[in-house]
Amino acid sequence: MAFMNNVIDAVPNLSVVTKIEVLGFNAPDEHYQLLIGFMEDASILDLTSPVVDQCIDLRKNYKVKLPDAIIAATALVHGLALLTRNTKDFQTISGLVSINPHEL
Repeated sequence: MAFMNNVIDAVPNLSVVTKIEVLGFNAPDEHYQLLIGFMEDASILDLTSPVVDQCIDLRKNYKVKLPDAIIAATALVHGLALLTRNTKDFQTISGLVSINPHEL
């Protein structure tokens, strides 16, 4: 948690797709409960019309999978940097700042 506090805002911002992806994995109950707690403390950014429009633009202009396009569009619309270990899939998207927390 000390690491996370140095990397993200006091209240993390997450795409609704990130919530679905993280909580959709089978994890031991103690890990799952930690993830639930993290999600409850986070601000979950839903699919809004501007996010959907940005996502459509990303899908037209970049070879990006739908979940990644939604996550990237959410970050772009809200003016947020994207914290991800998977920077490779986002590196070609113009204007998107992606940060790998394991490289900090």
